[in-house]
Amino acid sequence: MPPARRSAPAQRVVRLLDFLAARPGQRFGLSELARELDLSKPTCLGILTELVAGGYLVRDPRTVTYGLGPALVAAGRAAREGFAVSEIARRHLEGLSARYRTTCTASAVVGEQILLLEGTGPAPVKVGQAYPFAPPVGLMYVLWDSDAAFDAWLAKPPAVPVKLDEQRLREVVAECREHGYLVESQTAGGRRLYSLLAGMAADDLPAHVRELVGELVTSLGERVYLGAELDPRRRHAVSLLAAPTFDARGRQELVLTMYVGEAVTGAEIARRGAALVATADAVTRDSGGRRPADR
Repeated sequence: MPPARRSAPAQRVVRLLDFLAARPGQRFGLSELARELDLSKPTCLGILTELVAGGYLVRDPRTVTYGLGPALVAAGRAAREGFAVSEIARRHLEGLSARYRTTCTASAVVGEQILLLEGTGPAPVKVGQAYPFAPPVGLMYVLWDSDAAFDAWLAKPPAVPVKLDEQRLREVVAECREHGYLVESQTAGGRRLYSLLAGMAADDLPAHVRELVGELVTSLGERVYLGAELDPRRRHAVSLLAAPTFDARGRQELVLTMYVGEAVTGAEIARRGAALVATADAVTRDSGGRRPADR
């Protein structure tokens, strides 16, 4: 199926709302918004007028400035109800973040994208950030799901041209299902890749950029440690740990992550992994889910 065409007018509306949502409590005039968003004043005014009419923005007649409106409160409440499990995850992740003094997140696949739903801990997290759900991005979102889900992800057109070691990936799947969590060491290049793909569909990248990124990914990839590679006494450079939650059908629902960002011993990795799995199990239980083995 060919990729859906993007709507330029709709993209302008989204950019304006994103700009204001990132600055809660602030209001901006027409000239400032047009300049910040690189829009003509007439175009920007047309968008503002429609959003004010719908209640999504408010206009202060005294200062002639615009800010977020009450209709967004209702929309946000409805959206949160659709992701009720994320609020449960947040409550449990707050305890984990406090215990290890680190940032934890909850995310899920929504449609064709990976969506960051919650974040806790010291580092700021952009809730709502989206990434394309296509190789080489998204392995952990099918690791603990069915074999059919993994095969479907593997068959997706890649976000960037990349050669994947399918045998290695299947070893990772088997290992992570056995231990209940994933241990990832991501290089600086890998982090730059995620930054590049953030908020973009795979087809948004120009062809020459996709090729260059593909070469980068092929040479570095994401490093997932297998159990045999983790010496309890030796330090290993770890980016993050990840574990799944499950819905009422026993299907993978969320991915919970705990950021590490340093070299820790294999024994410490095992301790943190067990704590993350316990947290994920608590979210599964409190949201009415069950692990696949419970079926």
